[in-house]
Amino acid sequence: MGVKKGEMQYKLVIVVRDDLKMSVGKLSAQVAHAAVSCALEAKAKKTKWFSEWYNEGQRKVVLRAKDLEELRELNALASRAKLPHALVTDAGLTELPPSTTTCLGIGPAPEREVDSITGSLPLA
Repeated sequence: MGVKKGEMQYKLVIVVRDDLKMSVGKLSAQVAHAAVSCALEAKAKKTKWFSEWYNEGQRKVVLRAKDLEELRELNALASRAKLPHALVTDAGLTELPPSTTTCLGIGPAPEREVDSITGSLPLA
């Protein structure tokens, strides 16, 4: 690993809905679902990106979207850009109603490509 922060070129971003009031544990689980789903997609479809990201230390950044509409817009942009991405929908077994979309993962992919979609969003 041993890569300096300035040398990292790949990242995975998880965008969480700011309008949902999830506990820290619930939010953490949803972010983990997005990260795993995206990593598996990248490993299968963007092998070089996955390998580079993995070897750099698997950088992940969590950002906020206002609501479901903004999350869907970001998802459409990621799809058009052909970036690995995953919308996470909760099963509704604990805090949220069934089928609540909670977050979106984008990447791992080159930082500039991810930032072209998520670069203006605030940190979570």
